[in-house]
Amino acid sequence: MPAAAPTVAERAHAVLAADDWRAREHAHAERADALTAGHRARAARGEKHPIEDFLFTYYSYSPSLLRRWHPGAGVELAEASGDPRAGWRWYAAGATPGSLIVDADAMRDEKAPLLHAIERMLRLTAARPAAFGCFGLHEWAMVYRQAEHRHSVPLRLGQAATDEVVESNDLRCTHIDAYRFFTADATPRNRFAPTRDTQPELEQPGCLHANMDVYKWAMRLGPLVPGELLLDAFELARDIRLLDMRASPYDMAPWGGEPVRIEEPAGKAEYVRRQRGFAERANALRGRILDAVFPTA
Repeated sequence: MPAAAPTVAERAHAVLAADDWRAREHAHAERADALTAGHRARAARGEKHPIEDFLFTYYSYSPSLLRRWHPGAGVELAEASGDPRAGWRWYAAGATPGSLIVDADAMRDEKAPLLHAIERMLRLTAARPAAFGCFGLHEWAMVYRQAEHRHSVPLRLGQAATDEVVESNDLRCTHIDAYRFFTADATPRNRFAPTRDTQPELEQPGCLHANMDVYKWAMRLGPLVPGELLLDAFELARDIRLLDMRASPYDMAPWGGEPVRIEEPAGKAEYVRRQRGFAERANALRGRILDAVFPTA
């Protein structure tokens, strides 16, 4: 298991010795390389994977950036002034001669609206009760009564049976970035009408896409987030993406996505069980990000 990132108390006035932070940097790069090996190999061959490549195309964060380790806000890196990170944005000279530190104050000043929005989203989502009755039907609503689909992967039940699943269930998607891809016929069937403005009020920790977005928030906070925490968020997003596609109407078996048949009671039960686990993991990560970047004490 990777070493845990320091707590707020441990980070206060912390100075990491050169051997210590370079060991953490090396471990982070190795872990990131292992997590992105498949994607990088496919990219070199010009191949695509409809499940795994999503995290690199949708979130637009490259493997090279993912492997870049940061200590997080408030941690001084000894003997780092000659390191390549001295040229990275948001790094400044620390109090100790020859050290570097993330210039958290400068970043907070320049990106105050973004940071405020992220903090608000994380706190509100974590505090809201989780809902577990959507059964991943957002993916089904994206192909409802549609002859042409966003993905070239075939529907495992065919179009007519897929439409019947949508019609026999209650659509209750709360996530704007899923809802905005609903077909015109599916949109009025949804219990909610999410918008970008109402996202902070509707986002809830049972939503798979909201929980994948924990990775997005960690990514956008850049060097304020310890590298170990960023990779934990990436791993959660990776695991959620697999369930999202396994429960989708697409035939993902050729890519390792054996179906979670949410059109059947057993499939619904499996989906909810996994959904609960992801909600717990995501809220734990939300708490760690808040503690790392927006401590209240």
